[in-house]
This record gives sequence, C-alpha cells and structure tokens, in this order.
Amino acid sequence: MCAAAATLALAAPGSAQAAQGALFIDRAPNADPSGCYPLGDFVPSEVANFTDAAAWVWSGPHCDGRVVHPILPGQTAIGHGQSLYIE
Repeated sequence: MCAAAATLALAAPGSAQAAQGALFIDRAPNADPSGCYPLGDFVPSEVANFTDAAAWVWSGPHCDGRVVHPILPGQTAIGHGQSLYIE
C-alpha cells in the first residue's frame, strides 16, 4: 500500500507543490520542503515532519529502490533508508 501511494505521488510531476511547514532531518530545518533529500550515510537519520504532507523513506540514495516507510505529518521517526521524498 505504501508503494502504491508513493507511485501515485510521483506519477504527476508537473502538479507538485512544496509541502507547507518544516521538515527536520537530523535537526537541520528545511522550510516548505519538496523533492528528494539524502539521509545519513552510516547512521539512520532522525526525521521530524512538521509539514502538511507525508514524507516517504526510500531504500536507495536518490529516492529510488523501494519505499521503506512513511513519516506522517506531525510524526518524528528514525528514517531507516538512504533518502526521503516529500511533495
């Protein structure tokens, strides 16, 4: 189900807008984030999603591979993957 939702989110690249709010990756803020962000190389990253959109953790380094898990709005979690995508 997560993979299907991520596929739908990536299916319409022309209609994407930035998420509203802040996304913190290892305590570094990203205001109104959009797109793919790298996660920790050797240690999983802490992600705090204070946006209005779900963030999808991917197994590959460039938001490729497979979706590992989502980080929902208002949730703080460890990103057990190599990259994160938010629209």
